[in-house]
Amino acid sequence: MSDPQHHHPHVVVHPVVDATPPFRRVDILGVQVGKAHSLRDVAEFCRRAGLEDLDLELEGSVQWIGGGPHQWEE
Repeated sequence: MSDPQHHHPHVVVHPVVDATPPFRRVDILGVQVGKAHSLRDVAEFCRRAGLEDLDLELEGSVQWIGGGPHQWEE
C-alpha cells in the first residue's frame, strides 16, 4: 500500500554527463525537458513548465541524482 504522505519531486536532475561542456539531464513530471549546464538552466525549464515558484535548493523539492544543485562537473 502506498503512503499518501510520501512525496515524489516533480523535477529530477540526473548526474553530470562528462561532455564539452558538461551537462545534467532534467526531467519534469516524467518527461525529459533538456540538458542543463547550470542551476539557471534548471530554473528556466521549471519556469517554462509553470513551476517558477519552486525553490530548487529546498530539500525535497527537486530530486538531485549524483550531486546537489551546485554540482556541474564530474
